[in-house]
Amino acid sequence: MRDPAPWACDSAQSRGREFTHPFETTRGPRSDFQRDRDRIIHSIAFRRLRHKTQVFIAPDGDHYRVRLTHSLEVAQIGRVIARALGLDEDLTEALCLAHDIGHPPFGHAGEDALEEAMTGFGGFDHNANTLRVLMRLESPYPGHDGLNLTWELLEGLAKHNGPVAAPTWALAELDAAFPLELGQHASLEAQVAAISDDIAYDNHDIDDGLRAGFLTLDTLMTLPSLAAQWRDIEARFPGAPRDRLLRELVRGQIGRMVNDVIGETQRRLAQSRVANAADVRTAPGPMVGFSESMAAEERALKRFMYETLYLHPEQAATAEKARAVIARLFAAYRASPELLPPSWSAGLPEQEPARSRHIADFMAGMTDRYAMDAHAKLFGERPEGLSNV
Repeated sequence: MRDPAPWACDSAQSRGREFTHPFETTRGPRSDFQRDRDRIIHSIAFRRLRHKTQVFIAPDGDHYRVRLTHSLEVAQIGRVIARALGLDEDLTEALCLAHDIGHPPFGHAGEDALEEAMTGFGGFDHNANTLRVLMRLESPYPGHDGLNLTWELLEGLAKHNGPVAAPTWALAELDAAFPLELGQHASLEAQVAAISDDIAYDNHDIDDGLRAGFLTLDTLMTLPSLAAQWRDIEARFPGAPRDRLLRELVRGQIGRMVNDVIGETQRRLAQSRVANAADVRTAPGPMVGFSESMAAEERALKRFMYETLYLHPEQAATAEKARAVIARLFAAYRASPELLPPSWSAGLPEQEPARSRHIADFMAGMTDRYAMDAHAKLFGERPEGLSNV
């Protein structure tokens, strides 16, 4: 393994954890960032991701991505880039694995429903909720709330989309308790995790969209960059089955993006005054990114995916049904808190906004199937039309 780059995060120089306890022991020869990764993998919140929507709601097929498999794919891409750049691979992997833990059931449809239900109570944001889950709600340790992760891991998750100028209530509360320097850039490891997320879903959503029949090869060929790659693949593998060629297209696209990020990031670092991890946070802009030409390709791909997949009429219809399920459940729990499980109803605050936020905490932790089962239990009917493949 290559020596770490001077701008990599060093677990030995970590800013520490929110809570310190004299009786806490280190189990095994692990760095602090390795312990972060392991705590995430062993958490209940991480396990729930296997039944949470990525793109296709409550898929009947076993081959579609869910939040868990997406997070694993992001981690694989992130480790490749981190290794090439000499960054801390364990911190990068931990950030990749944890970045979607705050998502509610039914993906962005569920998030939209909770955001609307929480109007007047601070709203709902899945990224801030990721921090809330890891710092307060997932609490397996006797001495403190949360998983007590390192500052570097938490600040990277908080800034998953860049510096935060106006934090939502959840993130603002956590930042007040354990300041995360929200106005600065995140570490290179966090920037790698963020762009690895883009690379993963940009391309794996193509794979799932083709499998579901929402995308076709003809529509993909309207994108010049994909059309050029397809012609090259056909020339290299004449007579190969089309399904294998399509998977080669997705793999090749991921490889192009990964190599582009590595090259562009090396170029930016070489031309910058960044000498260490601290300089990364105060730099005038992000150090990790696509080249200008690849960034233009990626924007075109995103527009294409929104037009042909994410906003497809069938997707929109299913999302509307999912929003209705979440909205109906939230209203029921708010009107009759005794319907909550005993462990949640026992701790229900008396006053707003804490009362509604407590209900949102419970609902955001639901998996797709738990929400559907809860709807059947409360209303005597299992929601129909929530599988869009």
